[in-house]
Amino acid sequence: MERQNLLEQLIRDNYPQRNFTLEFAAADADFRRYWRATFADGATIICMDAPPDKMSIEPYVHVREIFSHIRVPELYVIDKEQGFILMEDLGRATFLQAMQEDTRSEVHKVLLLEAVDTLIELQKSSVAGVLPDYDESVLRREINLFSEWYAPKEKNHHFTMAQQKIWNDGLSVLLPEILQQPKVFVHRDFIVRNLMLRSNKPGVLDFQDALYGPITYDLLSLTRDAFIEWEEEFLLDIVIRYWERARLANLPVHQNFDDFYRAYEWCGVQRHFKVIGIFARLKHRDGKEKYVAEIPRFIRYLRRALRRYPQLNALKQILWEVCGEDEEEVTGYTF
Repeated sequence: MERQNLLEQLIRDNYPQRNFTLEFAAADADFRRYWRATFADGATIICMDAPPDKMSIEPYVHVREIFSHIRVPELYVIDKEQGFILMEDLGRATFLQAMQEDTRSEVHKVLLLEAVDTLIELQKSSVAGVLPDYDESVLRREINLFSEWYAPKEKNHHFTMAQQKIWNDGLSVLLPEILQQPKVFVHRDFIVRNLMLRSNKPGVLDFQDALYGPITYDLLSLTRDAFIEWEEEFLLDIVIRYWERARLANLPVHQNFDDFYRAYEWCGVQRHFKVIGIFARLKHRDGKEKYVAEIPRFIRYLRRALRRYPQLNALKQILWEVCGEDEEEVTGYTF
């Protein structure tokens, strides 16, 4: 309640003699919360509340400036000391909500291709040295969330020394391949829940963790979502269309689509293990259990990818030992 009172005072100070109501708008997986202030004339602003003892708003402000060529919110008031930002309201309708309300595949395709165009626009502006590198230490720290949080906390499966070696051997194959990908600006959470429906082009939110890294990462995030799942054939079409448009935009994608798709799926293996670990950590460390229900979707993503690449058999073995047999694969070998 104290944070809300501070926020209301900040609004009054910056919008004097304008009555408003404040309603909760959204919460992130971290400590940030968002409020919507609605003034008497119907105008609205979004208010970010990021407690300064828990996190800094500086990365958000910094990345917003770098990403200003795409549709990101205008920032009206920045209070770094108290951890508040008053910003433009990009509306209430996310791509995810639109897709859940209209399940027709042609509608989903239109929206995903709009997202693809925005992603390409973002990637075209990429410059090395502007954002921190998505380097080996970050990739390894992220994927190890699976072994540190999901396996022991959610499955009560503590790696033996032999399993830890198998896991590390798998990472020694996977991570160098991801690091060899061409590098661009990476939003890191480019998902339909963070894209807002607008009349011209999508609004983009939640970009504060952006890095400079593998070109397939954001496309993978977009198409292998936590809260909505598409058929493989449908997604293949989206990925091909991205690849074609990226080549026309002179982005450094692989010249051969098979090579690009392999890079896309290997990047996915890292991210899927990471997300599973994050969702487990949110439950067991932060008491946020709602994301755990989405973990089986990421396990399915992993199983499908790992079946296709014998080079990743070490990671496949660990997944099998922690999560149980891959029924599709077992069935597939039963003649």
